[in-house]
Amino acid sequence: MLIFRGVHHRELADGAGCALTIGNFDGVHRGHQAMLALLTNEARHRGVPSCVLTFEPHPRDHFAVLAGRADAAPPRIATLRDKLAELRRCGIDRTVVLRFDRRLAALPPEAFVDDVLVRGLKARYVLVGDDFRFGARRAGDYALLDASGARHGFDVARMMSYEVHGLRVSSSAVRQALADGDMAQAAALLGRPYAISGHVVHGRKLGRALGESAAGTGDGFRTLNLRFGHPRPAAGGIFVAQVHGLGDAPLPGVASLGVRPTVEDAGRVLLEVHCLAWPPALGEAYGRVVQVELLHKLHDERRYASIDALREGIAADVAEARRWWAGAGPRHSQ
Repeated sequence: MLIFRGVHHRELADGAGCALTIGNFDGVHRGHQAMLALLTNEARHRGVPSCVLTFEPHPRDHFAVLAGRADAAPPRIATLRDKLAELRRCGIDRTVVLRFDRRLAALPPEAFVDDVLVRGLKARYVLVGDDFRFGARRAGDYALLDASGARHGFDVARMMSYEVHGLRVSSSAVRQALADGDMAQAAALLGRPYAISGHVVHGRKLGRALGESAAGTGDGFRTLNLRFGHPRPAAGGIFVAQVHGLGDAPLPGVASLGVRPTVEDAGRVLLEVHCLAWPPALGEAYGRVVQVELLHKLHDERRYASIDALREGIAADVAEARRWWAGAGPRHSQ
């Protein structure tokens, strides 16, 4: 999959055009997947690349910051890295990441069609959702887009909502499941376990020191550390986890996603994962790209009264994760 920042690239403007869909695609859930399958089918029949136009930051992030209410923006399900990875898995040929800023927010619907869809992307087919709106003040709707397509020579189609067991699949529904700690429901909506990926980064090495007396080893509660990259993740707390990317088989573990209120609470979101069985031959994992599936929520983050209390809490979480794995058995990604 080719990834473009912005629409002003010769490779986009040249050639036979594309079959396009537009949206935020936070989480790339089963509704998104159904739309992307339809898009790739249309692209194949038309002999053009399939293309996703998405936005960073999320438009609601932009408007929340402008209003001075950053916390009013929706929590983020996936990082940009994970969104792009899922779009690639869905068979998309091109993804265009368009920066959502004041200029784009002020662009009238007609100008958006002219500048972005026609001149920038040479769209020949545009597929949107049933609630699609675009342009300044969200003035553009499906009827306006359809009329623009007739004028400029591209086809327009609309896909209605997608349901699973009578529930409309949406990013909002995924966020609610994650907020409730219902990882099984989140997985049903996503079509896969909820996961976060990224490069392993250096931490404060606190886990090793915390676990020495409780674990009885020099490694203690050794952890892999990944930055989430957004101040408000849709999930948070302590989870039974599974790590991919450190060997031939996934590794069971326990993970913390949040701001570490006992030892830091600086507002920086960090995903820390302690593998229950660290491969002896692995050595350090810094710089590796790993994927961490959050399979079962144990509890929300807690602020412990002391470091000793934190050590005991971590030991209890590790023991509970071991019991969960002993009862559930290995679970692999779909």
